[in-house]
Amino acid sequence: MRDIHICEVGPRDGLQLVRQVMPTATKRAWIAALAQCGFPELDATSFVPPQAFPQFADAAEILPAARAASAQWRVGALVPNAKGAERAIAAGAQMLYCIVSASHSHSVANTRCSRDEQAEIVGDIVLQARARGDARPHVMGGIPTAFGCSIEGRVAQRDVCHVAELLVARGVDEIGLADTVGYADPTLVRSLVKAVRGAVGPNMPIRLHFHDTMGLGLANVLAGLEAGITTFDAASGGLGGCPFAPGASGNIATEDLVFMLEQMGLRTGIDLGRLLAATELLAAALPEERIRSHLREAGLPKVYGVAA
Repeated sequence: MRDIHICEVGPRDGLQLVRQVMPTATKRAWIAALAQCGFPELDATSFVPPQAFPQFADAAEILPAARAASAQWRVGALVPNAKGAERAIAAGAQMLYCIVSASHSHSVANTRCSRDEQAEIVGDIVLQARARGDARPHVMGGIPTAFGCSIEGRVAQRDVCHVAELLVARGVDEIGLADTVGYADPTLVRSLVKAVRGAVGPNMPIRLHFHDTMGLGLANVLAGLEAGITTFDAASGGLGGCPFAPGASGNIATEDLVFMLEQMGLRTGIDLGRLLAATELLAAALPEERIRSHLREAGLPKVYGVAA
């Protein structure tokens, strides 16, 4: 039983900008450690051209290995186009993460497509998923730069709602609002969630994906909770960033998020001790990377989990 659904995105979003390519065997060992933590969902890899992202050249091997590591989580991958979706489905993806940026400039830089063109691609991916019948993967339509863009600045809420409506019209199962560059603040989070909820209706699931560029990641999670959101993305060690979002730092650290939620009495189903051990594997594998986890630096307090 869990109150909050956390998707661990470290093996995909966390790794996409690291300077050192993590060996496949090491990646599998890290994912196996994450599998023991109790996550309900894992963003395992990205089916992008390996010449552009050599970190994910092993995607077709990593995804089935992640599925084999635990029967308790759904395993997915980022798919930028129909070809990527075909490869991900063939590898056994249970989740397909698609994107249409709220910012036109970010969309062109990231996908070389306008928002409307990228939405058509997502529609094709939805059709591919539905062709699998009862075994079809869940399609999540993510909206990067929903809370601001390092190229354009603040993105109008009407643009975010427009993209959300495009995704819903093309049949996605869920909407994800992503603070790609970390510009969100709690007031904006509450306002945007309300606006998007009004645009897509009360039955469309919405998740939130925060980066901690300005140090507001966990505050924004609290605002999301107040707005009724119960699904969040996070990356072990706070790794992450976007190659087309200059200045963006990592995701919110999963350890810090779990600690905060559990201390608030909200059940995540995640074993923090095992998660910290998995992050140590990550840190050892990537010694040149900064691990942005307050909990890792401070350690679990002796009173962890004990009510006052």
